Amino acid sequence: MMVKVLFVCLGNICRSPMAEAIFAHEVQQRGLSDQVLCESAGTADYHPGDPPDERSLKILKNHGIETRQLARQVTPDDFFNFDYILAMDQKNLSALLDLRDTLNSPSASLCLMDAYNPNHDVNDIPEDIPDPYWSQDDGFEAVFNLLEPSCKNLLDVIVEEHLSGGA
Repeated sequence: MMVKVLFVCLGNICRSPMAEAIFAHEVQQRGLSDQVLCESAGTADYHPGDPPDERSLKILKNHGIETRQLARQVTPDDFFNFDYILAMDQKNLSALLDLRDTLNSPSASLCLMDAYNPNHDVNDIPEDIPDPYWSQDDGFEAVFNLLEPSCKNLLDVIVEEHLSGGA
């Protein structure tokens, strides 16, 4: 079984490629590359074909993670090709919900990335992963520090629900 995950932000050059790279790194570290696939995309078509923002790449490299991801826009097919679609903030979640509502029986589970933050209580409302685009390196580091535990926890959930043989 292959579980497919799509991370989504606005332009697909800051948050979502960072989430994709962190998650892919964790998948590889756990030896699950043949069972879990991930990609990222943007709700807007600002940067198709572009690599991630230099600051995203720098922060990832500082943590020993590299990526060759290139930006793309979300397509209707994504709602049928992925099991999980994770939006970085409420604005992008709304755009994804609007697109999903135009489709006939999409299969992807859709929620905010922060819903997988293991540091939250079950009663906490998921928050936005802030867009670091207009910030300096520290803003990108802060986003990394929000994404990393959520990515690890998401993978834990996927392993438990889909790969452990119990579900």
